[in-house]
Amino acid sequence: MQAKANILGVGISPVNLGQATERVELSIRENRREYVCVAAAHSIMDCRRDPEVRRAFNRAAMVTPDGMSLVWCLRLLGHAQVGRVYGPDLLLALCGRSGGATRRHLFYGGTEALLRDLSDRLRQEFPGVEIVGAIAPPFRQLTPEEDAEVIRTIGQSRADIVWVGIGSPKQERWMAEHVGRIEAPIMIGVGAAFDFVSGHKAQAPRWVRGAGLEWLFRLLQEPGRLWGRYARYPLFMALLAAQMLRILRFEIED
Repeated sequence: MQAKANILGVGISPVNLGQATERVELSIRENRREYVCVAAAHSIMDCRRDPEVRRAFNRAAMVTPDGMSLVWCLRLLGHAQVGRVYGPDLLLALCGRSGGATRRHLFYGGTEALLRDLSDRLRQEFPGVEIVGAIAPPFRQLTPEEDAEVIRTIGQSRADIVWVGIGSPKQERWMAEHVGRIEAPIMIGVGAAFDFVSGHKAQAPRWVRGAGLEWLFRLLQEPGRLWGRYARYPLFMALLAAQMLRILRFEIED
């Protein structure tokens, strides 16, 4: 895998979906105990605002380009093979892989009803998928005892992949805090993928996603919740232009 590209001080892995899945498989085979983030423009702006979040992203084994703006930027930087590695697509690709060893999946995040529907959908689409756990944590900070129980439960499940869907940047903080403590080869933070794959939220049509307009589709669905996130996109574009023109420099710090 090529070295990460610097986008406003955040290292983004110049990969496509096939390369990303192969990288996850390598982590499992070598039992590396690491984590993967998926990044869109709002993730980069979260990193600019909060150094702790930036460190969490930059310490990840892989940070995939989840947003089309990052894909286009990486291609401008000379990474012609880059493709969008969208959280739901990564989840489906790894659950549906054929050939080789069957992987054990555990889901962390969402509600019990959502996780039940997610598991049912995946078992229906991929009859051989092995789901070994689903944990719906409370919507608050866990107590030390609760956190220890989560770690113990995941370890007992012998999961190969822990899918973390508690929202960004909370999920990146959680993975950075738990890497090495979780007895699984890899954790992958996938944001709203649980909602989309389970059918609890409508997914933008493929042509909308390919045109880089998924943000508008989601904003129209949830304006109150997402307005603040997408209001930062003009600043992201301005900072990105300044970096590309070498007016501003951003260092990758971990």
